[in-house]
Amino acid sequence: MDSSHVEGRDGTVARNKHPEETVNLILDVAFRLFMEKGYEHTSIQDIIDHLGGLSKGAIYHHFKSKEDILVAVTDRITAESNQMLADIRDRSDMSGQEKLKTIFRESIRRPVQNDIFTVAPDFHKNPKLLFSLLHDTIDEAAPNYILPIIKQGILDGSIKTDYPEQLAELILLVANVWMNPMIFDSSEEESYCKFMVFRQMMQGLGLDVVDDDLLERLQELTSIYQKSK
Repeated sequence: MDSSHVEGRDGTVARNKHPEETVNLILDVAFRLFMEKGYEHTSIQDIIDHLGGLSKGAIYHHFKSKEDILVAVTDRITAESNQMLADIRDRSDMSGQEKLKTIFRESIRRPVQNDIFTVAPDFHKNPKLLFSLLHDTIDEAAPNYILPIIKQGILDGSIKTDYPEQLAELILLVANVWMNPMIFDSSEEESYCKFMVFRQMMQGLGLDVVDDDLLERLQELTSIYQKSK
């Protein structure tokens, strides 16, 4: 069977006129298996077995490897996150500092974060995934979402910095990479200490954007990650 066929709801194989439906089916199945079994313990064959008749050739028509599937799954989640960032960036009822606080709160509270920390991919074995995260942080999220907010904050007086571009990158690198327990295999205690330093750093810059609710949520996600290992 080629990549233009997918399983219908009744279990029969139906003609698929849209390749993106095949891609989404593969990503849906892969993400569920990554959650249930963990990325390292999920094989390409496992994914094929849950695709209701799709061949291995159908998968390799769209993805070169299991790692590419993981990157695509992550990209899809990132796209959803970026839409949330854009919505907050474009609001007219908040100061720049209030928008930053809202972004931290909404980002870490998103239910999909539980799924991501359950999947808990091994970044040491997936340098491509780590590079993808760094690339998105520096080249996409910082300049397109955080920087405009910081510039607004400078204008409205809620954020004070002479280096808005660098501050945007620093905030995201610390939050997305340094504080990410999946990258450095941080324990709950280590995550707590990192959070407190991040909080002090933000306050030192005059930014009161992280609070105890965020601390509790970070500890919860760290616990989810540690239990999934």
